[in-house]
Amino acid sequence: MPESNKPVVVYGASGYTGRIICEYLRQYDVPFIAAGRSEERLRESMDRNVPGIETADYEIRTVDTTVEALTELFSGAKVVLNTVGPFSKYGPTVVEAALAGGAHYLDTSGEQDWLITCEEQFGEAYAEKSLLLSPGLAQMYTIGEVAANLCLEQPGLDTLDIAVFWGGSPTIASTQTILVNAATSKAYYLERNNYAEFDPNEGLVPLVVPGQHELAQSLPWGGTSHPVWFRNDPRVANVKAQGGVFNTPLMRGVPVIVANALEETKDMSESERDRVLTERAAEVMSVMPPRENPRVNKSLDSVHASGPLGRAHCVIHGNSNYQQTGLLQAFAAYYLVQKAPLKVGFASGCQAFGHRELLGVLREFGLVAPPVLSVQA
Repeated sequence: MPESNKPVVVYGASGYTGRIICEYLRQYDVPFIAAGRSEERLRESMDRNVPGIETADYEIRTVDTTVEALTELFSGAKVVLNTVGPFSKYGPTVVEAALAGGAHYLDTSGEQDWLITCEEQFGEAYAEKSLLLSPGLAQMYTIGEVAANLCLEQPGLDTLDIAVFWGGSPTIASTQTILVNAATSKAYYLERNNYAEFDPNEGLVPLVVPGQHELAQSLPWGGTSHPVWFRNDPRVANVKAQGGVFNTPLMRGVPVIVANALEETKDMSESERDRVLTERAAEVMSVMPPRENPRVNKSLDSVHASGPLGRAHCVIHGNSNYQQTGLLQAFAAYYLVQKAPLKVGFASGCQAFGHRELLGVLREFGLVAPPVLSVQA
């Protein structure tokens, strides 16, 4: 394979999120490699779905999904941006290869079990090489983390109650990840600095959402990344996160789909289970969603932070969820090409780049409104 001088590799560039990342890398003038398994899909995706791609400095590379092949691809790059999930299944190979190739690793996951695996199995090795290991840099998790950190600027708050909602439809990969995650892992919240399991039979939980009269229906959504990121934060002892889509009928159908998939696959081998879950995910979502419309694809992150004698509440309204994720990934790469992160090893986006810096980038591109922060000291 020929040498490349491109500092960033987007692995899974032909997918919905991957091509948005490429779009923002173009806007940041960051040279990149668009990598994946199919050259035809990569070329078609770049040509048809990345506006202004003719002005980008990029090249296309196909690669086998082995540690050896990926290490060769990543060697010489500074940053790997991974969008290929389910991450608990495919992520270890990419993380190992990025480490071997000497590159920072970021992904768009929110799978709680995958984050725990990253911390326990790879965090120390990345830190020893002064590399960043930052899974879960994505709208569904990072914006809530930004809101939580804005609340925590007020001292004396130790409990986070987090809600995230969005409008629109999940991608094919996201739907598959939801089913695989539900079938293979537990969901945890944080209670007095220890993981506690959500009741898997609890079902939908109604939540009050700022700005609307109707109660929204929520799920633990795999536990999310927030309990993992704040577990070692000395300011925080308790974290619980719930989430969902604004579409109530769609939300009511999610537990049924998951329960049916779990029942159908409970006695299957791992390979057979993965095949069936992939088929069931395709039945729910088999085509790429259309390009986001900010009038439809809205996001809302709400965080109540409390302590014995104080409270704070932060709400961040946004639009175009996947655009937010693509921008966060591209900005992180732009940052890392130029300087070291604020923290190496296993670290969240806010820990690595600063929560106010990430908020500023999202505001700069018009993807989130000014946070609404109220504090009761």
